[in-house]
Amino acid sequence: MSSSRVEKLSFCLQNVLGDKVTNATEQLGELTISVLPGDLLWAMRTLRDHPDLGFEMLIDLCGLDYSAYGSESVTGNDLTGKRFAVVYHLLSIKHNHRLRIKGLVDDDEFPVVDSVIGIWPSANWFEREAFDLYGIVFTGHPDLRRILTDYGFIGSPFRKDFPLSGNVEMRYDPDQRRVIYQPVSIEPRQITPRVIREEHYGDTE
Repeated sequence: MSSSRVEKLSFCLQNVLGDKVTNATEQLGELTISVLPGDLLWAMRTLRDHPDLGFEMLIDLCGLDYSAYGSESVTGNDLTGKRFAVVYHLLSIKHNHRLRIKGLVDDDEFPVVDSVIGIWPSANWFEREAFDLYGIVFTGHPDLRRILTDYGFIGSPFRKDFPLSGNVEMRYDPDQRRVIYQPVSIEPRQITPRVIREEHYGDTE
């Protein structure tokens, strides 16, 4: 999207959503805005129905787990110490605009956010995926079940504190003649920690 189109969209969002937008950034020609959980449904419905916006299509929805990642640079951005977020990618065919919305989740222990199925029915499987992989609960979802992991799966595999080897493993037991679950037998491995390089690290001059 050209810079003039991004500026036009940003100006329109400021006029329509006002202080509901807690943060707005532009990167690589794309605009990202953040909204609080209490304003999410109102903002989403406005983005779809307002004639100057007309975001009639939800392209994608995914969960985010910030955990302690990049905690050195959290101050000054829109994270405010929150761990989980849900990201929505919207498309306006009428105005040829794309927009990314980040909905921050208040409770780190039990992340809950409103479902947008009533606005975009295509959110159904996307929300189930975020529930399955991140443990984010979408209130108002008509059929919130796991969609990718097994029925007996324990935990949320895309959370950053989830062990690489998982919590349980399954195998076929010839004596019982069925698949059984048991504690994982893989020994934990040391993982290389995240390293933040100093500015100009490795310069030869």
